[in-house]
Amino acid sequence: MSRLLSAAAPLAAALAAVAALAASGFDRAQAEALGLGAWFYGFFLDLFPLAALALVYGVARVAVVAGCAPTGWPRRLAAGLAGAGLLAALVLYPTYGGLLARSGFAVGSFAFMTGQPLPAAHALGALAAAFLFAGILGLAALAAGGAWPGKGHRLRGLGLALARFSALWWALAALAAARSLGLDPWPRRALDPAATALVAGLVAAAFLPHGALALLPGRRRVETVVRSR
Repeated sequence: MSRLLSAAAPLAAALAAVAALAASGFDRAQAEALGLGAWFYGFFLDLFPLAALALVYGVARVAVVAGCAPTGWPRRLAAGLAGAGLLAALVLYPTYGGLLARSGFAVGSFAFMTGQPLPAAHALGALAAAFLFAGILGLAALAAGGAWPGKGHRLRGLGLALARFSALWWALAALAAARSLGLDPWPRRALDPAATALVAGLVAAAFLPHGALALLPGRRRVETVVRSR
């Protein structure tokens, strides 16, 4: 049950956020009316409009991992709050997109200017962003009660870690491709039904691989502390 929750809850949270954005009609005009205009604007918002959905997925993932950790609730609560706070800072500071979008843009644009093809530059930018995003998720899991895999499980642990990282790399690359795939109006205008379907499909395609890894048998052994036998 814990593996199913770990797999399904973060993706469900991200899809619920898409539905909430569509139902509320949230757009840049509403952000201005709420006094968020100085934060919800600019190049990185246009570059990576779906960064907020990566944040929702990441926070939900931290909450699930911390909630399922076999340690005391003060440690799990502290780890969950710290992980969520670091993710929020990564995505939202100093303005929308945060260091997540800025690091991806810096690496991707440098790669392109040094002669790499555009798809390769896009992949390298997503790789840089994934290092930061995955690093916070991993630190939060360790802080909540995680441990390095014991002797005899290290190769499997390394393989799972690389698979999880690759899945997050794919997820951020997919979300960053939203503009190229036709998501033009939002956040200049509210999500219409076609844009909502596109965003929901992108979110599902982006995060299904990472969520599916939580269903692998024995994964909990690698991610969380096994109590002393």
